[in-house]
Amino acid sequence: METKSAITALAALAQESRLAIFRLLVAVGPEGLAASKIAEQLAVPSSSLSFHLKELSYAGLIMARQDGRFIIYSANFTVMNDLLGFLTESCCGGNPCTSTAALTCDAAD
Repeated sequence: METKSAITALAALAQESRLAIFRLLVAVGPEGLAASKIAEQLAVPSSSLSFHLKELSYAGLIMARQDGRFIIYSANFTVMNDLLGFLTESCCGGNPCTSTAALTCDAAD
């Protein structure tokens, strides 16, 4: 992942509603949710929701697909994993990051 893409993704997630939307879509998995279900579960007004979905979509963090009358939104796990890889690529002195390595790095601080 390029630095500019990482910054765009992190900026999109740096807002409470967008982070909640993204986390909900990650939890739901690849099947995703209709916008109305997202609004219902998170109590986000539809006018705000469309703006937040647009920002997450622009960052590549979510995808939309048509399903009859509904637009279904789902997390883009490839981009999420690329972002996690970008954030951890220098973890522990450039060694592959494992949960054990992460704990070792934390203990060294």
